[in-house]
Amino acid sequence: MTAMPLEGVRVVELGNYIAAPTAGRLLADFGAEVIKIERPRTGDELRNWRLYAGETSMLYRTVNRNKKSVVLDLRDPAGREAVLALVAQADIVLENFRPGTLEKWGLGPAELDAANPDVVVVRISAFGQTGPLAGRPGFAAVAEAMGGLRDLVGEPDRPPSRTGVSIGDSIAGLYAAFGAVMALFQRETRERPPLGRRTIDVALNEAVLSMMESLVPDHLAYGVERKRVGGRMEGIAPSNAYPCAGGDSVVIAGNGDGIYKRLMETAGRPDLAEDPDLASNAGRWLRRDELDDAIGAWTASLPRAEVLARLEAAEVPAGPIYTAPDICADPQYRARDMIQYFEVDTGGEAPKRVGFTGVVPVLGDGTVPIRSLGPDLGEHTDEVLGGLR
Repeated sequence: MTAMPLEGVRVVELGNYIAAPTAGRLLADFGAEVIKIERPRTGDELRNWRLYAGETSMLYRTVNRNKKSVVLDLRDPAGREAVLALVAQADIVLENFRPGTLEKWGLGPAELDAANPDVVVVRISAFGQTGPLAGRPGFAAVAEAMGGLRDLVGEPDRPPSRTGVSIGDSIAGLYAAFGAVMALFQRETRERPPLGRRTIDVALNEAVLSMMESLVPDHLAYGVERKRVGGRMEGIAPSNAYPCAGGDSVVIAGNGDGIYKRLMETAGRPDLAEDPDLASNAGRWLRRDELDDAIGAWTASLPRAEVLARLEAAEVPAGPIYTAPDICADPQYRARDMIQYFEVDTGGEAPKRVGFTGVVPVLGDGTVPIRSLGPDLGEHTDEVLGGLR
């Protein structure tokens, strides 16, 4: 088998929950050896999140796939020394404790650098390692609110909603993994950077803010304060979810100028397709309710499959709104091996065949296989620590 891109890279993960473990998962997916340090007895709290049966949640199995689990007490001198011994042989350290916690345990960047002057230290926290809020605790829910995302999610006449996943943690994990690989690249291709340039500081709220497109510049340039618009996107029309006959729905993105005309012709509204006031997004946004009503009336008259077939023929971007069963049955996901199956202990008498989402991005012509699911607590303690002796 061809070597994986990060084969030979060793990562020590000191994180819990989702943010740092997501960064570790991304690195592990592409071949890095990720050693996850967990507290004795309970391990990462994610083991019990959404735990419907058994002893380890599928959320933990997913976020911590392809890793090794080692049990150490970071508050104990022996645990601290074991971590430093691992760091001496590592390339990256990931952590997402509250700022100051690792320093309190004698595992701050200075100690890590003393153990290994080449190590890259990636730190994820609610608000970053500096600034007036640095010491404040916070989860992704708070970061999504303060980063501007929460205010834009939901219907305009209702309180702000939240996306159904911990998107703020996952975005921060993506930035952390990118920062780690960026620092490794600099380390390997240029003169070794100082500790300050090998310390990656990812704040959850800043990670969210960075995804908010032109939210801030639009306000400062034009005095615009964006508002919640439900299933729409501010300033872009028509783009929404529309009901079909039978109770299903589709999402249609007809906001490109040429696409819009094809959509309205397909929907039997050539008058709207040729209306000069609707030739650009600005004009269509002003009449968004009218357009949504016209499109919705058309989709409601047909089964979802027929709506999608006609839109595909007209080259209008559209798709069904999927549930988990839909995703598992979808031939596109299946063709790209984006659901990979394992026999898993789910608390029953026998293991169950369970599908897990595949590795993104695809490399060349093949999806990277998941090597192993999130490990049992302490499964690799003897293997990993024995290698230090």
